[in-house]
Amino acid sequence: MQLFYHPEAKEINQELAFDREESRHIVKVLRKSTGDRLNITNGLGFFLTSEIVSANHNKCVVKITEKNPQQPLPYQLHLAVAPTKLNDRYEWFLEKATEIGITEITPLICNHSERTKIKPERYEKILQSAMKQSLKAYLPKLNPAVSFSEFVKSLPKNSTQKYLAHCAEGEKKSLKDVLQPKQDVLILIGPEGDFASSEIELAIENNFRAVSLGESRLRTETAAIVACHSVAFVNE
Repeated sequence: MQLFYHPEAKEINQELAFDREESRHIVKVLRKSTGDRLNITNGLGFFLTSEIVSANHNKCVVKITEKNPQQPLPYQLHLAVAPTKLNDRYEWFLEKATEIGITEITPLICNHSERTKIKPERYEKILQSAMKQSLKAYLPKLNPAVSFSEFVKSLPKNSTQKYLAHCAEGEKKSLKDVLQPKQDVLILIGPEGDFASSEIELAIENNFRAVSLGESRLRTETAAIVACHSVAFVNE
């Protein structure tokens, strides 16, 4: 099944027009014509079947004929991950996390961050593409980049399972041993230089639990994927 994304898709009998880029892909590349069916998701948990009513490569118009919900994940996973020095590594993380299953992503600007600016438009396209490729009906929420201290202090004290994965010495449990299934989870992943000691202390003061992702020293994007998969595995 090939899946298309349209955020405005809502109801049966609704007509929708794709933008020029997507219309050209549908009509010129895939050679779809009037009467052909397209599978659409709105990123809000629904798959919609549609029929092409105007196969124009500048403005392809479809009419929704069927609407079906996708079962949501039994948990909400929020990863707050520091942007990597090389942007393509962060983009790889966004893609793979979406494929595995994630609800929300926050780029976290830390004391040791070498990259402090992100490209939200580019990131959104990657999330959309990964959602379609993996046949998911839920588009992860991408939050604006925020400083570590601002993010940690803004959270409710006991709203969810809150974990801080770091490489510094100290008492830490393995993430896979402390995760509880079917519960919301928030995990912080630091930059290449790890979290500063002051950041670790601040997180612990705000009821984050320090955890380990294993004995190996992992790159930021690898650590984020290990954390994402650990949560998915616990919830299987």
